[in-house]
Amino acid sequence: MGVLPYGETLELQQALVADRQIGRSVDLLLLLQHQHVITLGSAAHHSLEHLRVPQTELQRLGVEFCDVRRGGDVTYHGPGQLIGYPILDLRPDRCDVHRYVRDLEEVLIRTARVFGVNAVRVDGLTGVWVGRNKLAAIGVRLSRWVTSHGFALNVDTDLEYFKLIRPCGIEDRGVTSLAEVTGGPVSVDNVDAVLVGEFEQVFGCAAVSG
Repeated sequence: MGVLPYGETLELQQALVADRQIGRSVDLLLLLQHQHVITLGSAAHHSLEHLRVPQTELQRLGVEFCDVRRGGDVTYHGPGQLIGYPILDLRPDRCDVHRYVRDLEEVLIRTARVFGVNAVRVDGLTGVWVGRNKLAAIGVRLSRWVTSHGFALNVDTDLEYFKLIRPCGIEDRGVTSLAEVTGGPVSVDNVDAVLVGEFEQVFGCAAVSG
């Protein structure tokens, strides 16, 4: 879907969730990039303690700030990062939030492996990691078992922007990207094609481009 402002995709997700809840649409996976934005999830309890700079500095840098209704703490989204927003009805046989998050992690781990990157889970922490650095963040929301929000995979992201926050509220860990780990250019377009294939395998579905 290209590079979109965060607010626009938030409204789109809300509309698609409502449609999915009443059976007006099928399961969807939105893939896109965002313009520079920092979002604050429910785990932050609407606190700004993990924001390292004043909001006036964010404005000066052209970084939007949004307080949103999703799981997780504070994170950054921007160009070079592949965002996935699954709009899925988990009924009747996948009504397990923990399983859903683990399945998203599995998709990301398999995708990274295709590019020669050994990404893993870390006990007690959500997301996908390479060593002590987070490669992909996950923050989801469920409403009547229909999912929204999702994951952010750092492909060729400008990691300097993460210095504006304490990513996911974790002090002693960093962030990385596929480009940084592999030491070469990695295309978001190439990664999203791989990710769709892995999503099909993990979730047992067949994707049709829309």
